[in-house]
Amino acid sequence: MSEELSAKQLEKKLKKEAEKKAKLEKLKAKQEKQALMQGQQGSKKKKEKDVKERVAEPEFVDTTVPGEKKDMSQPMLSTYKPMAVEAGWYAWWKKQGYFKPEVYGDPAENKKGAYVIPIPPPNVTGSLHLGHALTVAVQDALTRWKRMHGYAALYVPGCDHAGISTQAVVEKRLMKERKVTRHELGREKFLDEVWKWKEQYGNRIYEQFMRLGASNDWDRVKFTLDQDLSEAVTEAFVRLYEDGRISRGSRLVNFCGKLNTVLSNEEVDNKEIEGGTYLSVHGHPKSEYKFGMFLHFAYKVVGNEDEEIVVATTRPETILGDSGVAINPLDERYKKFHGKKLKHPFSEREIPIVLDEKAEMDKGTGAVKVTPAHDPTDFEIGKRHGLEFINILNDDNTINENGGEFEGVPRFEARERVIEALKSKGLYRKEEKHAMTIPICSRSGDIIEPRIKMQWFMDCSELAERAIKAVKDGDLKIFPKEQEKNYFHWLENIREWCLSRQLWWGHRIPAYLIKSKVIPEEWVVGRNEEECVLKVMKKYNVVRDEFELKQDEDVLDTWFSSGLWPMSIMGWPKKTKDFETFYPNSLLETGQDILFFWVIRMIMFGLYFTDQVPFKQVFLHPMVRDAHGEKMSKSKGNVVDPLDVIEGITLQEMQKRIEMGNLAEKEVERAKKVQEIDFPNGISCCGTDALRFGLCSYITPGGTINLDVLRIEGYKKFCNKIWNAVKFSLNKFGDDFVPEEEFKITGNESLVDKWILSRLNKTCLEVDKNFNEYNFMNVTSLIHSFWLYSLCDIYIESVKFNLENSQSKNVLFFCIEKGLQLLHPFMPFVTEELFQRLPKRKNNKIESICISSFPTHKSEFDFKIEEEEFDFILSIIKGCRSLISDYKITSNPKIFIKSNQNQILSKNKSLIINLVKELADISFTDEIPSGCAVFNINANSSIFLLIKGVVDIKSEIEKANEKISSIQIQLNKLNEIINHSSYDTKASQETKSANQKKIQDFNSEISILEESIKNYLNIDSK
Repeated sequence: MSEELSAKQLEKKLKKEAEKKAKLEKLKAKQEKQALMQGQQGSKKKKEKDVKERVAEPEFVDTTVPGEKKDMSQPMLSTYKPMAVEAGWYAWWKKQGYFKPEVYGDPAENKKGAYVIPIPPPNVTGSLHLGHALTVAVQDALTRWKRMHGYAALYVPGCDHAGISTQAVVEKRLMKERKVTRHELGREKFLDEVWKWKEQYGNRIYEQFMRLGASNDWDRVKFTLDQDLSEAVTEAFVRLYEDGRISRGSRLVNFCGKLNTVLSNEEVDNKEIEGGTYLSVHGHPKSEYKFGMFLHFAYKVVGNEDEEIVVATTRPETILGDSGVAINPLDERYKKFHGKKLKHPFSEREIPIVLDEKAEMDKGTGAVKVTPAHDPTDFEIGKRHGLEFINILNDDNTINENGGEFEGVPRFEARERVIEALKSKGLYRKEEKHAMTIPICSRSGDIIEPRIKMQWFMDCSELAERAIKAVKDGDLKIFPKEQEKNYFHWLENIREWCLSRQLWWGHRIPAYLIKSKVIPEEWVVGRNEEECVLKVMKKYNVVRDEFELKQDEDVLDTWFSSGLWPMSIMGWPKKTKDFETFYPNSLLETGQDILFFWVIRMIMFGLYFTDQVPFKQVFLHPMVRDAHGEKMSKSKGNVVDPLDVIEGITLQEMQKRIEMGNLAEKEVERAKKVQEIDFPNGISCCGTDALRFGLCSYITPGGTINLDVLRIEGYKKFCNKIWNAVKFSLNKFGDDFVPEEEFKITGNESLVDKWILSRLNKTCLEVDKNFNEYNFMNVTSLIHSFWLYSLCDIYIESVKFNLENSQSKNVLFFCIEKGLQLLHPFMPFVTEELFQRLPKRKNNKIESICISSFPTHKSEFDFKIEEEEFDFILSIIKGCRSLISDYKITSNPKIFIKSNQNQILSKNKSLIINLVKELADISFTDEIPSGCAVFNINANSSIFLLIKGVVDIKSEIEKANEKISSIQIQLNKLNEIINHSSYDTKASQETKSANQKKIQDFNSEISILEESIKNYLNIDSK
């Protein structure tokens, strides 16, 4: 992947940006001149207004040469602007080599060791979605955290060739642009087209990961069809084959006619439908066909037309492939039919009645038609009784020559014609609606057909046992632990893995068919054709001219190469330095939805080929859903593009994108309505940092993610709060402030200094603990709380009038520096920007926050007693604010405090007054005047606010009673709904829970208001 601009392109770009900047500067000067002239000409009032109306800041233009360090000499922007902050940093980090595990020297000699996360390789066809954004946010946060702890951290990027998806995209493109199919082009030319497409669009996903700040080592980027990874795939297949794990055979498989390939069971979605549901089907003349109908028809007994057995089916077209009817040997109704045969309605075949316990006596008529070539259960019955396996379908899902008069007819069109033919033959008995499950291709949406095909299969049973043992023995840990249950379920019920796919794009199966007149036709497997030639010559003692080899046309299931990912990206099967240093990987982090597809297969392969688990831990994050808990879907209109959250988008632009998509007209209207409800004002520009932090803030072990974009917007405001706090502090530090090389306790710290240091220390301890437990909700909450509620709201507000104290300056600097480092794994861009603006410590050698040290707990910063004392002061401050707010006395409120802690309170009197903005003074006394409202802190401390004569008590009581009446009306209405006879059966659990919460809230509010009235009455009586 090339990202460097040519010298000519760079010169042109810089020239254009310089011209743009010059124009903006000229405009700014003109605006300032106009403002000055207006100020001189206007009245005094107009002049004051002009002073307030400052000239808008010019639009940000990034003039940083790609790869060079951003210019920090420019003044800070007045507010946080994500696009300006994020510009320039990534290319510099990359050029400096900060993302390489060698950043601290030889990784093999790193005392902390290596920390490795392989990225789940996204599809080369892919574009960014919220699943990718979540993956990057989590994995990169972990990587940056470990890197800052001194580990040789390696976050390996890469991409998957995505066989079916990529081939489908290119096929569509060829048909649209050139009106040709892949078969018309031929394999070689078609693959040339796919590679061209990959080179043109393949790096898009990498660029998007960079946009998200992923600290990948791009010198180690891998693609699953790279030469070395392809060799690893071939080696794995050959070893498994030679060990008897892989074989070729005829089995019943899932076949997608639209894609013309076999699929694994895990690539099939089971869609539940009601009886009589109409569905559209690919490759059929009519727009919709009816599904979910049970057809009852009769099979006549050979030799006696008066006798019949009635059977039922939801797939009438498969009657064409019936080769038997099964009855339960214990079913007394059919005893007389034992050993008899039935006449097939559409051929001359006579089909046997077989006795099989799979025929359930209490289900339907108790007799079951058997189509061994098109149903998994029937396949087993057919094998047990030696029935004929009759395939009735072509690969395009039309009826083949075995369907007689229905040959060439699409399968569901044939279904309708078969029913009509049964009616005309007098064999139709009835139809009834029947809820059922339909297998759907997860890739194409086509209805899957079970088909008998000759394919390559892998026996996974022994590998699965080793994978189970690895977790039970503690060699591999899975987070959250609840996912172990799913892990064991998949492995304990594992089936043969169908490896072959009828595609062209992918790893071609390294198997060759012998074509010869002197030796038998069989398959030979080898690392290349030359190896296979030698194997044949040695086995049969023949010369090269006596046979030909033809390689299998099929390719391997994409998950086969993905299963080797942790090993192959490190150089396996070669013993490379990377393999020796970085394998096993440290962590596999991915979505819960691909536990079986990918995670389990990597574990099986790792244990089989290396006798080691491929990673030491697995963390499975949940799926991202919308704010209402709905699965995200384009047809629902609730899909959110992360770039829209980063850059912002209007509702009109969102809806235009839907209109230009390929949704049906009804779906377009529905999607637009959802967007109008969820995003009435579009999505504001939030930036990458807010998106990353927001996504991580949802993750708890075992939790779900219902993403509300407004929450991300809230984290943008959090970024702005940090921005303003640092900007304010920089102004207070002054130009001559140089922090000590290492912050140390001097003994000159104030109570609030010790309190914030203790809070920071606790935060560092808890952040590391929760990082290790993968509880990202707690980590982000801890950091957010420290910045917002400890550092900004309390400490800075407490010391801003007294920063002449040099130690308070040092404490403030230390807390900001450590606070940025705590935040960096989640918000890399804004933390780097602000870190670079901080005054440099004496003998500073840290060039970037990326490679600075992550804050850790230090016992010398534990100030338990001082923290408790200041927490008491804070409770006093909160109590004062609460009383003033409750009684709305904002002008010179009279506050009295009765406490046994007067010494601490007196010492911090000015601090309390500074932090309660309405206060001019405060009294510490045991003599409390009458007519006061009270706020109890604890048994020994209370706050009193004089309200008698200040507040109209009678009016306040009337207002409270009116509010109680209003709430009571709402409560009564809600109780009527809940007490209705149909409520328990018709209301959803979600509705019941919501209503229960409303009742609790209403009752709580009434209690608070009644308590308020009681307080007013007590005051009025004094």
